[in-house]
Amino acid sequence: SSGINAEWPLRPGRKLKCEVGVAQDADGSAIVEQGYTKVLVTVFGPHECTNRNMRDNDRGVIACSYNKASFSAGTRMRKLVTDKKSTEVSVMIQNTFEAAVLLEKFPKSQIDIFVQVLQGDGGERCVAINATTLALINSGIPMKDYVCACAATIYQDTALMDINQLEESFRGPLFMLAVMPKTEQIVQLQLDNRLHNDHLDKVVKQTIQGCKDIQLLLDRKIKERTVEAAAAYDIKPRV
Repeated sequence: SSGINAEWPLRPGRKLKCEVGVAQDADGSAIVEQGYTKVLVTVFGPHECTNRNMRDNDRGVIACSYNKASFSAGTRMRKLVTDKKSTEVSVMIQNTFEAAVLLEKFPKSQIDIFVQVLQGDGGERCVAINATTLALINSGIPMKDYVCACAATIYQDTALMDINQLEESFRGPLFMLAVMPKTEQIVQLQLDNRLHNDHLDKVVKQTIQGCKDIQLLLDRKIKERTVEAAAAYDIKPRV
């Protein structure tokens, strides 16, 4: 499959490309590219929870590992700083999907999510969440809805969506939102630097719309993949 390669309506010229089932040894996998940021996610499980301290008799648990390849950015950071940031993002992704995955169907089990940033040009947290959604769906793990993430900043009273590394370096307000688009339920919200109250409503509305636009593109990819898989077994799917 060639994957979905589309221009994002809220950011003309910025491409969103995705592919699923890219890692044969994983239960689910996906690569998502937004602009020049590229993230690979692999999912393993559900399997028996290996850590007794994590095990829950009533529901499954999620373990997430987020890492940036040393070649993913133009500048290298000290390992200590990178590890601290990676741990924070790992916990954020874990919390995000604990709100969306139907973990009650997998008591005493564990789902492992491995996130690898192959190329970083801003927006890595959002791309990681979008890729994790595709990888979980590819693995067959049931979810309440897609989880889609989008970030925005304000520049000269204008909301800019899907921020790249140069725009992040301006040190303006960076607003990141992850939602389940059908209900607009917010499952993750992060704000770096101050955002004036006058801009809040505009940024929230545009970011939610951005998440809905992303969901349409991800859904197209899943339906395309379903048709391909069904054709291999001569099945006519309902999509």
